[in-house]
Amino acid sequence: MTVTITVRNVPDEVRDELAARAARSGRSMQEYLNLQLARLASTPSAAEAIARARLNAQSYPDIAMDDIVEAVGATRR
Repeated sequence: MTVTITVRNVPDEVRDELAARAARSGRSMQEYLNLQLARLASTPSAAEAIARARLNAQSYPDIAMDDIVEAVGATRR
């Protein structure tokens, strides 16, 4: 199901820039804005990305700094 979104009070210069970008990409304003909104919705915010990274880091094995230094040193020999 598709939804119609209305954005009010968009400054003329913002509308003009968006129209120019749409034209440069060979798309209508609607196509261009649909793509930009889809990209925005699919990209996590900085806070979400940090939360995901912290959650993923919980599954990493504990490694001591000495072990890391030793492993790096071993690859340089």
